[in-house]
Amino acid sequence: MSVLSAPVAAASPPVFSPEEIAARARRIREPVHIVSGPSGRELGLAAGPVPDGLVLGTLPPLYPEWLGGRTFCEAHGVRFPYVAGEMANGIATTRMVSAMARAEMLGFFGAGGLAYADVERAVHTLAGELRSRSNWGVNLIHSPAEPALEFRVAELLLRCGVPRISASAFMELTPAVVLCSARGLRRGADGGIVRRTRMLAKVSRPEVAERFLSPAPAALLDRLVVQGKLTPQEAGLAALVPVAEDITVEADSGGHTDNRPLSALLPRIALLRDALCRRFGYRRPVRIGAAGGLGTPAAVAAAFALGASYVVVGSVNQTATEAGLSEEAKAMLCEADVADVAMAPAADMFELGVTLQVLSRGTMFAQRAGRLYTAYRAHGSLEEIPPAVRAAIERDVLRASFDEVWEHTRAFWERRDPSEITRAGADPKHRMALVFRWYLGSSSRWAITGEAARRTDYQIWCGPATGAFNRWVAGTFLAEPANRSVVQIALNLLEGAAVLTRAHQLRTYGVPLPSEAFAYTPRGLA
Repeated sequence: MSVLSAPVAAASPPVFSPEEIAARARRIREPVHIVSGPSGRELGLAAGPVPDGLVLGTLPPLYPEWLGGRTFCEAHGVRFPYVAGEMANGIATTRMVSAMARAEMLGFFGAGGLAYADVERAVHTLAGELRSRSNWGVNLIHSPAEPALEFRVAELLLRCGVPRISASAFMELTPAVVLCSARGLRRGADGGIVRRTRMLAKVSRPEVAERFLSPAPAALLDRLVVQGKLTPQEAGLAALVPVAEDITVEADSGGHTDNRPLSALLPRIALLRDALCRRFGYRRPVRIGAAGGLGTPAAVAAAFALGASYVVVGSVNQTATEAGLSEEAKAMLCEADVADVAMAPAADMFELGVTLQVLSRGTMFAQRAGRLYTAYRAHGSLEEIPPAVRAAIERDVLRASFDEVWEHTRAFWERRDPSEITRAGADPKHRMALVFRWYLGSSSRWAITGEAARRTDYQIWCGPATGAFNRWVAGTFLAEPANRSVVQIALNLLEGAAVLTRAHQLRTYGVPLPSEAFAYTPRGLA
């Protein structure tokens, strides 16, 4: 029998012992009655018709599908309010996205950091496999150092009819993200505004959330109309709707993060959403989702309890069978605990001083990347770095001379964007940044390919949620790598969250629930 179907409850006597209460509470797909015992003081549970005792309350069946906002599922054509987030450099693979789509959930391909040709190949693969479905998407990551690439990827996603776009790491609205929001807007038969492409915007700051919750700026819309990228009609409709109708609040996540707690950040963004919806008079609700720190059923249940319409689970999926990460890197992640993380410079925003959260256990990446950023801040060029410091960096971090790394870097940028080479020739500090970014970019690729000689340099995005996930699945079905598919991870997190939600509901009635009622052991689900 599928765990997602609801059995009919037979009559059974009320239960009052802690063990029996815990067992009855886990039967979430059956209605349950809260009853008083013979003395009138103790509380227990009963299923089905109650032969004896006073019924104090009744809880209806509970399904994982019902945990979030129904409008999210309706808007995106999914059964579950669950998203497998985009992990950059293709770690969130096309296989992962396809598996999520077929399981009636939503997944995003991790396009961030990839060359245009790689993104194009993945988009065509997904469009071919999932053409009849709308519950899949691709990431559009903010690329301040490569705005032309960002815009080119945006046009690719629109041209190929990608139905869902996840916009991440944006600090300001750019032409690319506004184009994705506005292209294809039209009036429906009822006069409402219909979106061809739906955008989920990942934010961690109120000021960024406000930009996505507001209509697109007129200046950007006008520029896109002049360039022939939008019609005047599309621009006019874009001025009446928010840039994104799904705002993913990103808390303490792996990779890019501001390390903020979800319990403080999500209510703040929800209040802002409500204020802006009133100000602009939107006809449709704007949904708030939760991401970051979600590695256990308790965390997922807490996100829904905070009011999240959906959850986005990211870095724990790096250990999934479909993830585009080497077996060596996956094994390192499986050993992590909640404190085995550190902050390190980000390759894509190195010059801005932006950091990201990475695994610290078993790798020296965070410390070595930090040494590069310290040298970058202290000096104006590679030539200004003192000989002793230069020798240590070349020996201990790069394992190559500055000149050798520059040749590799030059070859890369000649293929990707020759203007970077021109800029480096005129700006020695930018040349230094490109050399140091070679290490940051390579360290991620080494973790993906499993470069054994550079194991201590692996850059693996990781937050505390990974350690919590590891402790939760230890000794269970999901501890086995072969069982750890992205869908099994999702179903178990949702099932566990529903079990914990039912336990919390019962506790509000005063039912004496033992601690085991708040625990869920992973198992194979279908």
